[in-house]
Amino acid sequence: MTDRFKEQGAFSWFELTTDDVAAAQSFYGRVFGWSMERWDGEGDYTLIKVAGKEVGGMAPAGPGHRKPLGWGVYVTVTDVDQTAAKAEELGGTVLVPPTDIPRVGRFCVLQDPQGAVVSAITYCRP
Repeated sequence: MTDRFKEQGAFSWFELTTDDVAAAQSFYGRVFGWSMERWDGEGDYTLIKVAGKEVGGMAPAGPGHRKPLGWGVYVTVTDVDQTAAKAEELGGTVLVPPTDIPRVGRFCVLQDPQGAVVSAITYCRP
């Protein structure tokens, strides 16, 4: 079994950006049986767990928030900065430039030439 947090190109994390985190927690918790836990890192963030395993998160859309509302997916890459540059080179747009997430890694949000959005992330190596 591969480690989705280290494998180039692997879908590794799912995240909901919403205007109402409490309502989303209630809805998705009841629909799918997910458990939720407040992240102990910086910012207002909720971890989504299935059978005790972290699989995604929820973040509030606040002033200056640059991610679109809705579900997003993260793809693991070996170098976020190179990935962002390559996306632009190929006609994509960098919606959120490479940014550090303390204790997690470095990410960016990309939009392909057709308008679809995806996030790329390089996780911290222990």
